[in-house]
Amino acid sequence: MDWQRQYLIRRHESLSHTLSFANSFFPTTFIGMAATSLTLAGFKGMRSDILVVLRKEQPCTIRTLAAHFGLTVNALRRHLTELVDAGLVVYHREVRGLGAPVFAYALSDAGEALFPRAYVDPLVDALEALREHEGTEAVVQLFRRRWNAMAESARPRLAALSLHERAQFLAELLAAEGYMSEAESGQGESTTIRHHNCAVREIALRFPEICSAEAEFIESVLDAPVERRMHLKDGCRACEYDAVERPSAPAIGALPGSVPASMSAPVRLTRPEKSR
Repeated sequence: MDWQRQYLIRRHESLSHTLSFANSFFPTTFIGMAATSLTLAGFKGMRSDILVVLRKEQPCTIRTLAAHFGLTVNALRRHLTELVDAGLVVYHREVRGLGAPVFAYALSDAGEALFPRAYVDPLVDALEALREHEGTEAVVQLFRRRWNAMAESARPRLAALSLHERAQFLAELLAAEGYMSEAESGQGESTTIRHHNCAVREIALRFPEICSAEAEFIESVLDAPVERRMHLKDGCRACEYDAVERPSAPAIGALPGSVPASMSAPVRLTRPEKSR
C-alpha cells in the first residue's frame, strides 16, 4: 500500500535527522532517537513510533501526527484509537485560533510509564528518609556526586572537541541514561541540549532541587554557561538548555576591563514556557 511505503521511507529517513558521530575521530555507540521506539515493551512499528512522537511533541492533533508520518488522517486514526483503547493515550478538546475545536492527544500516566525510569520505588523511599534525617541538600549532593563522576569520566574525550561536538557527545551520554536527548546547533557559537524524557521524573517531582545538579553537570560537560529554557517538571514538553561558547581568555596585555573565561556567568534558569 502507498501509505505503508511512504511511512517506511520516512522512518528510514528519520534516522539521519538525529545527530551522529559518523564523521567523528573517536568511537561511539550513539543511539539515534528513532531507535528509542524499539525499547518500548510490547510495542513495535507504528504504534511505538506514535508513542515516541507524542512523548516528544505532546499534545498533538491527529493531523499533525498524520503529517509527521506521511499518512492520511484515516490511516493514522486506527493506530491512535488502539492506543487510546489501551489506556496509553488520552485526548481533550482544544481551541486553536478562530477555527472549530480540535482533539489534542497526549500520553496518559500508563503511556508515560513505558519510557525509561532510572530508579525504583525503594530508592524514592530511601531518599525521603535521607531528607528527613539530613535535609534536602544531602539528597542533592548524592545526585551531584554521580553527575560529577560522569563528567570527570568524559572529560578526556572532550578536550579537543568544539562546543557543538561536546553537545553531540553529551546527547549520547544522556540518551544512554534514558533521557531521549538530542543536540541542535544554533547560530554562531551556540548550541541546544534537549531531552524529551526525564529518567528520574518522579524523583524530580518530589525533589525539584536535584535539577540544579543536572544543570551544573550539563554546564561542566559543555564547558560553557547554560540557560534552561524549558522544564519537564513544569509541564513543558522537554527540558531544554541553551549554551554559548565561553569567550577566549584575554591575552597578555589585553585592554583593562576584559573579563576572563573563568568569570563567565553561571547557569541561569529562566521561567519555562508552558507546552501549547
